Amino acid sequence: MIRTLLYAATAMALVAPAVQAETLKWARAGDALTLDPHAQNEGPTSALGHQIMEPLVMRDMTGAIVPALATEWGPSESDPNVWTFKLREGVTFHDGAEFDSEDVVFSLNRAMTPDSDYKELLASVTEVRAPDKYTVEIVTDGPNPIMPNNLTNMFIMDKGWAEANNAVKVQDYEGGEDTYAAKNANGTGPYKLISREPDVRTVLEINENYWGKDEFPLEVTRIEYTPIQNAATRVAALLSGEVDFIQDVPVQDLQRVAAADGLDVRTAPQNRVIFFGMNMGDADLANDNVEGANPLADVRVRKAMSMAINRDAIQQVVMRGQSAPAGMIAPPFVNGWNEAMDSSSTTDIEAAKALMEEAGYGNGFSIQLDCPNDRYINDEAICQAAVGMLAQIGVTVNLDAKPKAQHFPLINNLETDFYMLGWGVPTYDSEYIFNFLVHTKGEKYGSWNGTRYSNPELDAMIVALASETDLPKRNEMINTIWQTVQEDQLYIPIHHQVLNWGMKSNVGTIVAPDDTAKFKYFTMGG
Repeated sequence: MIRTLLYAATAMALVAPAVQAETLKWARAGDALTLDPHAQNEGPTSALGHQIMEPLVMRDMTGAIVPALATEWGPSESDPNVWTFKLREGVTFHDGAEFDSEDVVFSLNRAMTPDSDYKELLASVTEVRAPDKYTVEIVTDGPNPIMPNNLTNMFIMDKGWAEANNAVKVQDYEGGEDTYAAKNANGTGPYKLISREPDVRTVLEINENYWGKDEFPLEVTRIEYTPIQNAATRVAALLSGEVDFIQDVPVQDLQRVAAADGLDVRTAPQNRVIFFGMNMGDADLANDNVEGANPLADVRVRKAMSMAINRDAIQQVVMRGQSAPAGMIAPPFVNGWNEAMDSSSTTDIEAAKALMEEAGYGNGFSIQLDCPNDRYINDEAICQAAVGMLAQIGVTVNLDAKPKAQHFPLINNLETDFYMLGWGVPTYDSEYIFNFLVHTKGEKYGSWNGTRYSNPELDAMIVALASETDLPKRNEMINTIWQTVQEDQLYIPIHHQVLNWGMKSNVGTIVAPDDTAKFKYFTMGG
């Protein structure tokens, strides 16, 4: 059994004696999409969830895996296909209900159902069982070397609460379903939900019965969360003192915020890459002007489009230097990231035009690009820049930008042919990327694969990663999969994001690489 320290040494620097009660006013561009813990695997959604609910294990503000509702874990000594988790005793949900293994079994089984956006993380799981009240065993199809990595955002619900409130089934977010669990929550986390007005305001208050009250600063005792989509309005709110902390200082305002008295900008590379996806699988596209054919089905067209994107110009002009051009859809944090692949993107308009000609599209074509306008840093501006760049090779792009709540279902429901997406990797391993974005879209895999790409041989190799315990061999398999992904140009990588958190100078925190502010670690100095 593996026993780990409560938090990494680097995170312990954040722990200080509690001072007076403090309200923290928090803002970012977009709201959580839902409170249902298994309906949407999306950054701001899990960031709000982490304040209210808890997984078995979590990542602290440095990115290290630390205990949460489990205190120790490890592979079973008698069966290599089983991971055993010892649960924290004496924990209660916000309504006073006792937490035990029954809740974990219920929650993980719930997260494996078709409407769950987390099912890929549990694709190798064949059974979840509870030999006693404070022990859970996760049985996998072959030994799974990275099971704890897959659980860091897998929130645990109270089984009794879910049954009482008709919330046993995961919300069908893409289908437009609304449920009790979408707007209400009963977790074990450090903060309780007081009120929730989606896209307007969410209020949380300290959980006085939190199991970690003697182990974390917990100096933030009330959180008022306000999504502010407009960048200028968001910065104005920080500068005026209306809010204390914004997670997404616009790049054009970094110096202005940093120079303001009593405010700080704190910066770090993010574990996230931004890219474009293309529908290469359908025989004909709904959103182009080519009849009876799909230009994106030709790898030469996909490569030409990638070569038309000037990532250095986007970095310098759109992002004001706050990005790192990408050649693969894996951030440098991730096992399997390859420096040669990540530096492989080149801009060559003449070569791109030659590829278009060779593919039979010398005169170009038109297509719609679907883009969010409230999710990633300068998302719509990046798409606008790409419109001009693709025009140089004859691809006329009609840009349709909309809020993420309308954008993401287009990808999940296969209603877009060309789209922007960003991908963070909470497991820090390439298998996560492959399961969601490369594997054929189906019941257990590929929920975010809007490309319609399907390669049965690659699928089998991706599935095999989950039970390959020979790590050098596993890394060779990962590299082989990446080579195919690169050769087939599944996606057009743009860049790795850089995080710029803006806050009052008395707010004590480091910048988390997953862009998730876990407020129980924050201090509020004088």
